[in-house]
Amino acid sequence: MRIGEKLKELRIQRNLTQEELADRCELSKGFISQVERDLASPSIATLTDLLECLGSSLKEFFAGDSTEKVVYAPQDMFEKEEENRKITWLVPAAQRNAMEPILLELDPGACSVELPPSEGEEFGYVLKGSLTLHAGSRKYRIRKGFSFCLHPATSHYLENTGSGPASLIWISNPPSF
Repeated sequence: MRIGEKLKELRIQRNLTQEELADRCELSKGFISQVERDLASPSIATLTDLLECLGSSLKEFFAGDSTEKVVYAPQDMFEKEEENRKITWLVPAAQRNAMEPILLELDPGACSVELPPSEGEEFGYVLKGSLTLHAGSRKYRIRKGFSFCLHPATSHYLENTGSGPASLIWISNPPSF
């Protein structure tokens, strides 16, 4: 079995670049490239991490089992923590779906990554705190209990402009996180 070729197919199906997959797995883009070309072999632990980020498992990968998971426990979710923000991918297999829900937590003054314009839709619901949505040259204030729906024709990002931590559920269609 050509593991690299199959991993590349999964990555492309999920509309991820090598860099995005590497970032989610905390690996280098170069290593992902080598694995996909069968020039390097990942350890079982690394292969498990790669497959989890691609919405699969060792069993599904090697057996071709297409059983779709419906309910996800906290240990199924993937988290990425940075200095002032934390992203939790609530549905590990979301890259293969039309939408991708995340939980975004921002410290005071922190910002999300700036996303480019797209033909998709984005929805957000603020669970805690106060945020400013920057969409091109426009700014929108969003507080706890408020939501937003965006057809991003311009670059956009969120900023925690409140005095305490902020968190929100953010859903992108197609996946973009």
